[in-house]
Amino acid sequence: MGRRGTPGPHGEAADADTDGEAEAGQAAAGAGAGAGAEAAEAEAWPPGAGPGPPLWRLPEELLLLICSYLDSQALGRLGQVSRRLQRFTSRDLLWRPIARACLNSGFTPHGTDLVTNIPVKERVKVSQNWRRGRCRQGTLLKWRRNLMPWMQLEGGCLYLSQAEDIHAYQLCPDGSSLHRRPLAIFSGHEEDVCRFVLASSHVVSGGGDGKIGLHKINGTFSIKFSAHEQEVNCVDCQGGVIVSGSRDRTAKVWSISSSQLGQCLHTIQTEDRVWSIAISPLLSGQLMTHLGRDFHRGAGVLDVLYETPSTLLSCGYDTYIRYWDIRTSSQKCVMEWEEPHDSALYCVQSDGNHMLASGSSYYGVVRLWDRRQKGCLHAFSLSSPTSSPVYCLRFSTTHLYAAVASALHVLDFKTP
Repeated sequence: MGRRGTPGPHGEAADADTDGEAEAGQAAAGAGAGAGAEAAEAEAWPPGAGPGPPLWRLPEELLLLICSYLDSQALGRLGQVSRRLQRFTSRDLLWRPIARACLNSGFTPHGTDLVTNIPVKERVKVSQNWRRGRCRQGTLLKWRRNLMPWMQLEGGCLYLSQAEDIHAYQLCPDGSSLHRRPLAIFSGHEEDVCRFVLASSHVVSGGGDGKIGLHKINGTFSIKFSAHEQEVNCVDCQGGVIVSGSRDRTAKVWSISSSQLGQCLHTIQTEDRVWSIAISPLLSGQLMTHLGRDFHRGAGVLDVLYETPSTLLSCGYDTYIRYWDIRTSSQKCVMEWEEPHDSALYCVQSDGNHMLASGSSYYGVVRLWDRRQKGCLHAFSLSSPTSSPVYCLRFSTTHLYAAVASALHVLDFKTP
């Protein structure tokens, strides 16, 4: 007897292929040669044609409507009946409503598909691994001395700061490994790179030497200029403007136009060191909100991330991830999630819909969150037995990359 799975809610992927294949195999064994003849006949007749199984006599629009009422498990099992049904039920059109309610399936809350190179059905299957915490851990790179690495992920390329340089690595097609020889190395700082961003075909970096570096990604152009009296803890770049924050208690605005490069356009005095900074997608020059005021000196928001022009996420020393909507309030967050072990949070990332991922300050702990729930879904310890913060993390629809003091780790959710 085949194992019968428990149907899940419409928004969750289930082990449709395994359960459905078992039941389909059982049905085929009972039907014998007659089923084979019927399947062959079904393959020969398109939907809406005359003779053939009754299911195929329905118009395609009606068959799509019927399938739209099925959850992921039922839809997967239906696809095991015949090759024609397998092709029909694999259409992105049928899986999009399911995928929109899944974790990290590549859809925005409004239904915009951000991923075009992976079928939606496949993303729903991988999403179930994210929800259940099923993954395979690996180590991509190690280095000899402890660092505070930062990274960016763009397409199939991973950019990683290692001491004074930024290395660009090409990821292998499986996403679980990379080419050890860098595609490019961006140099110029005299001390470690603190933060960097990718913007307008440039790498913009801030370093412990108090300088900002500007490097052309596909070229040899590279320039740096003095920006702050102490280390540049954070930078962001958008629309031809760079903003930087420093331990010297200032945030500054710079232009990247050739005529004004290296010229400070505006200086903002702050009461304490600036750990994180971000430019609104609206490029507004107005101070909209303070992301908390009751911090001890030297402690505050360590990472901030805009999701839309009016919504953003923050995390920091107070152990909370906070979700802000400046249309609702500029003083109080809309939602918050607390790190259960009272650890500072160094970084946060979002899929733009339901899933959050955070990096904690002890033992390289990465946590996955469903923002529809208060508690975290799963935690993964990456640096045991040596304790290290997760300084930065990035993820795609299939893999999560996390940088700790001595290594770069990968969590593979596609082939756990």
